[in-house]
Amino acid sequence: MRSIQIVLKDPALRTAGVVIALHGAVVSSFGPYFSTLAVKTYGFGDIGFAVLLTLASVLSVTASVGAGIRADQTANRRQIAMLSVTCLVTGMALMTVVPGPLVFVLAGAVLVPLSSSVFGQVFALARLAATRYAEAERDGIMAVIRALFALPFVVVLPLWSLAFSQGMPLAAIFPVGMLLSGGMLAVVARYWPVDGATAWQDRPSGLSFRAALAEMAHPALAVRVLALGAVTAAGTIYIALISLLMVAEVGRGTADVALYVGLVAGLEVPFMLILPSISKGWNRTAMIFAGASLYAVHVALLPVLAASAWVWALVLPAAIGGAVTLTVPIAYLQDLLADRPGAGSSLMAVQRLAGDVIAALCFGAGTLVAGYGTVAALGAAVSVIGAGWLWAADQRRG
Repeated sequence: MRSIQIVLKDPALRTAGVVIALHGAVVSSFGPYFSTLAVKTYGFGDIGFAVLLTLASVLSVTASVGAGIRADQTANRRQIAMLSVTCLVTGMALMTVVPGPLVFVLAGAVLVPLSSSVFGQVFALARLAATRYAEAERDGIMAVIRALFALPFVVVLPLWSLAFSQGMPLAAIFPVGMLLSGGMLAVVARYWPVDGATAWQDRPSGLSFRAALAEMAHPALAVRVLALGAVTAAGTIYIALISLLMVAEVGRGTADVALYVGLVAGLEVPFMLILPSISKGWNRTAMIFAGASLYAVHVALLPVLAASAWVWALVLPAAIGGAVTLTVPIAYLQDLLADRPGAGSSLMAVQRLAGDVIAALCFGAGTLVAGYGTVAALGAAVSVIGAGWLWAADQRRG
């Protein structure tokens, strides 16, 4: 595929790909077990986990938006990426050396969320580097970068599945995360393009922080980001529920959690890679609606089938729907602020905040009223409603 060749040969895109792949390896090691660690290991309970999730989301989006705007203002993208990855290394190191409830809050709900701004910085770098290629190739390039974030789930999670089945403690994810994030820091320090010496034009935006925020808060833009947040809330709920359902509810092992999440991510990767070539000319919001509907089937049925062998059949709609809802919104959001690559990419964090807050509300309300099955049903419903509203809004605009 032409897009893969471009990413492999282009130094800047190759750097973006390596950093996002290592980031994916850290997230795939920590993300699926965040809820279990919070609820079971450190005793925060369901409501406590919802509070931690909300705190982490607020800090994540604040850091990402601030970093995106600052990067556009100064064009000092390398420095900001270095700072973001340093937060990740520090969080993993603290949980490796001095683990405990308070350190877990500091690392999982503060330092790791602050480090998530590197995600937007990688996509800003990729978008800027992709401007040197034909416009028809850019969506494919971004899809490859996004697929590289998912690829580690295919490799890392099966390895965790094997390790946990052999008796390795869950806390082992932190020293491994420290090594992986240390690798990220080394790659950024050595290979990230030097600010002011790039092969593309990257001028400071000239906007004040307030003006940049006002641009991002425009109602037409804000409601679309909120709708996309509702779409992605289903994914947040899936990650939050998977270990609680399989381990706490039906008595499966943590190895099954790693295998399930790994299968979903593994199938997402090829679908992400082929999506740009088979969807040329398609309406983006119609694709998002179709993807969200498929993904909602997976989330809604997960509690019903968790104890059954049929649960493994859900990985297919999860992978297809996830491939669409994880890749198509990237280009959609970046085009909303086409002249601000940092701010445009940070909209992914705003979308993620909206999704995480919606997911936290669904989690809190669902567990308060009934249980994890209600949480899943609420997440599936709001995802489809958000996608439908976005599709209808863009139809009216057109």
